[in-house]
Amino acid sequence: MSVEIISWVAAGLILIAATTILISADWRISLAALAIQYLAAFWLVTRHLPLAMGTVKLIAGWMVVAILGMTRLGLSELDKEEMDTFFPRGIWFRIVLMGVVTLVTAGAAPQIEESIPGMGIPVIAGGILLIGAGVVHLGVTSSILRVTLGLLTLLAGFEILYAAIESAILVTGLLAVVNLGLGILGAYLLVAGSSPLETEEEL
Repeated sequence: MSVEIISWVAAGLILIAATTILISADWRISLAALAIQYLAAFWLVTRHLPLAMGTVKLIAGWMVVAILGMTRLGLSELDKEEMDTFFPRGIWFRIVLMGVVTLVTAGAAPQIEESIPGMGIPVIAGGILLIGAGVVHLGVTSSILRVTLGLLTLLAGFEILYAAIESAILVTGLLAVVNLGLGILGAYLLVAGSSPLETEEEL
């Protein structure tokens, strides 16, 4: 019973962290929320995977957070994060979008549990919330860092659902590598995007 309660707490943390990433204008807060998101996803993943395999996902996620954080910190002269071009731009609109994702999750999770028994409603809810939040994030931003965060969020949701169905070690390792690859690619694009600005300053 306590495991089930903690799983629901983890699903709640996922909702709070994903919403924070979506509405926060501070990249530091967004990366901190991403780290918490990976911790909650770790708990849900270990409902169906051994602790060692779940730990691999957690460490890979935190490594991605560290890579993006150190890269962004090194670009101190980079212009502030550009405002999103999606209209309307308000925070409340994004909160409403997350509300829609939450309602869809509440309706879909019991249905999926009936179709695939044993997954656990908190696990399904956490996975769908992350996938929905990732899709929403990708739809409202054009910032390189935030697109990367959206992709990582979406992938984390897929990992949670996939872990409940398949426990192959090779696939677990491959998904961890994909996470690291996305983090490194995002860091590279951040650096590459700042190069023209630095070149202009030198001229």
